[in-house]
Amino acid sequence: MSNLVVKDNALINASYNLDLVEQRLILLAIIEARQSGKGINANDPLIIHAESYINQFSAHRNTAYQALKDACDDLFARQFSYQSLSDKGNIQHHKSRWVSEVIYVEKEAVVKLIFAPAIIPLITRLEEQFTKYDIEQVSGLTSAYAVRLYELLIAWRSTGKTPIIEIQKFRQKLGVLDTEYKQMNDFKKRVLDIAINQINEKTDIKVKVEQHKTGRAISGFSFKFKQKQTEISEKSVSPQRDQNTPDLFTKMTDPQRFLFAHKLSEMPEMSKYSEGTESFQDFAKRIADMLLEPEKFKKFYPLLEKLGFGSKKNQSTVKLVDQVKTYSIEDHKFIAFDPRGSVHLSSCAFSIARDKRYKHLKKDSEKMADFESRLKTMLLDEKQQSQFFEILRGETSRFKPN
Repeated sequence: MSNLVVKDNALINASYNLDLVEQRLILLAIIEARQSGKGINANDPLIIHAESYINQFSAHRNTAYQALKDACDDLFARQFSYQSLSDKGNIQHHKSRWVSEVIYVEKEAVVKLIFAPAIIPLITRLEEQFTKYDIEQVSGLTSAYAVRLYELLIAWRSTGKTPIIEIQKFRQKLGVLDTEYKQMNDFKKRVLDIAINQINEKTDIKVKVEQHKTGRAISGFSFKFKQKQTEISEKSVSPQRDQNTPDLFTKMTDPQRFLFAHKLSEMPEMSKYSEGTESFQDFAKRIADMLLEPEKFKKFYPLLEKLGFGSKKNQSTVKLVDQVKTYSIEDHKFIAFDPRGSVHLSSCAFSIARDKRYKHLKKDSEKMADFESRLKTMLLDEKQQSQFFEILRGETSRFKPN
């Protein structure tokens, strides 16, 4: 299951004040929505078990229950603010609560929360600007400021550096109240230095801070960071597999490459290769290009193996994707998919549009009819078609050739 946390950059750059337990609850709720396939809406509660919190963050059992109960009491009152552009291009200032309802069931040790309507599109809308990371990267952070700073930094993963952030805005983004750490020495010692030290020690990036002055006073900060050299380890490829990997590299066909690229893009282990602001589709296309490089293929092979590539047990399924062919029939009604049959294009687009696995492809506020029309175009593109292999394979059992 994917443990990716995905947030719209408007939310990453929002100003809010959540303590560590509250931030962790929000992160677990986002992951619960992804893993359960239920998604996020304004009616159905997301359930977070205390056991999940304890296991994910290595929390002490005897204090975790009370911490979660206290967090529920406080989370309902928390607010966040962010900016967006109106239809006329003017800046809009938003203020909203995080949740519309939060419940703690003491005897079951579970938290149930329903996100406020304003926050839902900032978590579910992935076609524009978003930031994603594996929750494991922040699980070891014990400072709420470290979690926020990590999120702010990786939104700039593609460049490895941030612009100068004015001090007051920076304090707001970290959730530091106006009454807290007013002296710069206190702010640096109790907020910034602790956050940077924890990020450098416990996450996948190494960060350096630069302070900027107006006259003699510090007016802002900028950051530079780089990925630590702890990517998919060469040791994870067994010596026996090393000998076979080049052969498997030459045998990976283009349709297989696009299929597995889309699967890899959803794996938390691949989040470190993401450029932060790209969509899942763009990320998958880059992975497909990387799979053309022998060294990258070798590095990704343990993950490909997890997905079934190279396994004799799964080869019959994997090879089926090679038989995908797009035919330009008069009215583009059918796709000839494999020897067992053909797929009705409209039916297939209808099914995909309502399949939660492909929810991330739908643009914000896009009408379902427009989404289905766009899916038909994608299905007739041989490179894009491979990402729908699993649903196409299911559809072929319903439509036999004439």
